[in-house]
Amino acid sequence: MRVAIIHDYLNQYGGAERVLEALHDLYPDAPVYTSIYDRAAMPHHYRSWDIRTSFMQRLPGWKKHFRRYFLFYPSAFESFDLSAYDLILSSSSAYAKGVIPRPDALHICYCHTPMRFAWRTNDYIEREAINGVQAAILPVVLTYVRLWDVVTTNRVDAFVANSHEVAQRIERYYGRPATVIAPPVDLPPYRDCPPADFYLAGGRLIPYKRLDLAVEAFTKLRLPLKIFGDGRDRSVLAAKAGPNIEFLGWVDEQQRRDLFMRCRAFIFPGAEDFGITPLEAMAAGRPVIAYAAGGALETVIEGVTGRFFHQTTAAALAAAVAASRHDGYNPQTIRRHAERFGSAVFLERMQAFIDQQLEDWRYTGKIHLDLHQSSASERR
Repeated sequence: MRVAIIHDYLNQYGGAERVLEALHDLYPDAPVYTSIYDRAAMPHHYRSWDIRTSFMQRLPGWKKHFRRYFLFYPSAFESFDLSAYDLILSSSSAYAKGVIPRPDALHICYCHTPMRFAWRTNDYIEREAINGVQAAILPVVLTYVRLWDVVTTNRVDAFVANSHEVAQRIERYYGRPATVIAPPVDLPPYRDCPPADFYLAGGRLIPYKRLDLAVEAFTKLRLPLKIFGDGRDRSVLAAKAGPNIEFLGWVDEQQRRDLFMRCRAFIFPGAEDFGITPLEAMAAGRPVIAYAAGGALETVIEGVTGRFFHQTTAAALAAAVAASRHDGYNPQTIRRHAERFGSAVFLERMQAFIDQQLEDWRYTGKIHLDLHQSSASERR
């Protein structure tokens, strides 16, 4: 069976790319088709993969202006010739599901979310601080993108969602059911270690992660906060931060694990579709203080693995942090909860889902073939 894997873009590393890596583990010989690939921005082991890019790789200034080329992405993914493949696995939060499979191929889409900027445009404009003429034109232009997004759902035979929140969006926007399979979480060996007196936050430093709330809250609390990761918001956040906040920049996997293991708690202030970093903290036995929305509602257990705050304000986060200093958590209990989301669990569930879809597809395909042969015999 010939398999192809499709991914939106390979120019930044996050939770979606961890799902891609797991899919690649299932089918290590499968080529990965993507719009653009920035080798320097991705882990070194990606260089051993068979990665095939679109014509967008040749556009001028794509590394800096890849967002401005958003009208090119539909054509980029439709331009891939996938006629040689029996199984298509797309990892999509935007355009990857829009590829054109062979009519008798099976296309399974792991949907991280229906494209956020197209379906929640006002939130996107506000979070990205888009204004002026661009803010006025963008909703009109995105009407075309939404139409394309809905039409291309017919090219997908089965949807997998990373959370119940995303499954509800798929049902709302696409009118399609989705099976929920939580993304894989790295589970390094657990070591019982007393926490240091610092809090931790991080990931991609971009607006919708709402790390501005953490910076403001901890500047007022004067408690030590370490923030790992990089992104276009780093300079803005650093300008607002007090001396108790340390920006670590990019850290490798071992450094991340050490930070999770030693932090007092992990701060998760954004409303995300799922959110893998809180579970990475829980894998180290550390509690999470999270905004009560999105995927956090499916991974954080109030009073057992962490605490919620309920308004998107620095004051609400600060109050939750202050209250949590009197909480008591069992690190082993937190770790056991994280193990329910481990990579091995994901691989087992995803493989079982794919196998079942293939079995159903083959059965359906055989029926279609029999009907075609029967009709041909009647004509003769």
